[in-house]
Amino acid sequence: MRAFYERALVDPLIGFIFTDVAKLDLEAHLPKIASFWETVLLGAQTYRGGAFAVHAELNAKVELREAHFQRWLQLWSTTVDELFAGERAELAKAHAVRVGRAFHARLQGYATPAHGAVGPLIAVTQHGSGN
Repeated sequence: MRAFYERALVDPLIGFIFTDVAKLDLEAHLPKIASFWETVLLGAQTYRGGAFAVHAELNAKVELREAHFQRWLQLWSTTVDELFAGERAELAKAHAVRVGRAFHARLQGYATPAHGAVGPLIAVTQHGSGN
């Protein structure tokens, strides 16, 4: 995890999200994210959290775009490939793709800095004859 964050924190495309927007305290974050991946990869069942809400809050501050997710995946895959091999490494990369896609898709319906508060955007439409 530390190797990934060493890259991500200084990355020209996504580094600012961690440092300036999230103001990530890496030492506090590492045990949480390690627990997440232990649960996913090893079945440890130690992760008790909801990762999406944190990302929705970030999205309210700065729009998390597809390019941000793609870069995150690229850095993740590069780090995994450099440090690990085998079935669990492939699972780590595949799960990261699923999480990234799911988060990006869900965030498409959430408010961004231009729209205001966090939460699903609601479109009001009128149905019927209008009488």
